[in-house]
Amino acid sequence: QPLFSIITVTYNAEDVLPATLKSIKEQTCHLYELIIIDGKSSDATVKIVQDANINNTEIVSEKDRGIYDAMNKGIKQASGHLIGIVNSDDWYEPDT
Repeated sequence: QPLFSIITVTYNAEDVLPATLKSIKEQTCHLYELIIIDGKSSDATVKIVQDANINNTEIVSEKDRGIYDAMNKGIKQASGHLIGIVNSDDWYEPDT
């Protein structure tokens, strides 16, 4: 079971998501699961997540009722002891 769950909610985020994923992938602690909750994007968002090849990643791409509905979906799926939320246009600093 992962120490913590990282939840990222997205919708048509192909321009900003790569930097977010890079910041997650480059963390020195890898005891996490990454849960991507996508609002059924019409751009390359889901493919970008798949191509990032981050271990322990789950992608859900379906319509939602907004950002907080998406965050709640991610929280319900989380299995880590701790939960962190990083939006699709944000990033983690090194060693976060």
